[in-house]
Amino acid sequence: MLEKLYKLRFEFFLAIQLAILFGSLFVPPNFYEFFLLPLLYLSSILAGILIISKKKWVAWFFVVLFVVSLFIFGSAMISRQESETGIFIRLTIFFIFYIVVTWNIIKQVWQAAYVNKNVILGLMSGYVSLGFLAFFLFMSIALTHPGAFKGALLNPDDMVLFSEALLYYAYITLLTIGYGEIIPVIPIAQKAAVLVGLMGQFYLVILTAVVVEKYIRHSANK
Repeated sequence: MLEKLYKLRFEFFLAIQLAILFGSLFVPPNFYEFFLLPLLYLSSILAGILIISKKKWVAWFFVVLFVVSLFIFGSAMISRQESETGIFIRLTIFFIFYIVVTWNIIKQVWQAAYVNKNVILGLMSGYVSLGFLAFFLFMSIALTHPGAFKGALLNPDDMVLFSEALLYYAYITLLTIGYGEIIPVIPIAQKAAVLVGLMGQFYLVILTAVVVEKYIRHSANK
């Protein structure tokens, strides 16, 4: 059973990531923010555990993180508010989670002998994971350095809108589009933005090129 699920690991993870990004377009905002989004984040940890399930001790480590996250999200859903300590713990958990899972996705895609649907989905989910990694990095900086980011979209009095704006900024930066509604105004935020832009370019130029080269080579051999 686990072996069959493992073959679908990238499908599960990518589907959950897309639901987190675009779920608010299809369901009422309050229901999405307070009920659906926490469940999706918890589901992403479960899907991430499936991705790294070949490494037993790492998988068990994330099982512990899942239990902690479940407690934090459960408390926040009951009280309809979350303490600053709870936010920091949650950010730390997901930051560590996405570092490990993104690295493992990239490693599995890189080491794939043949390019098939699973590898393509892994390539896609890895890129989307970089955006989430950027988001948790920016959120950590914004919470530890108030005023690190400025812009018309940022409302520090509403944490939901604030996090939505930083999620948007994370992907705009990763894609190197840069509309300018949000800008980093202190050195650590600026360096983080440069790092995210470089990660996105390196991913596209190196990893995607490697996958395309493997596909062309194997197609020619056939």
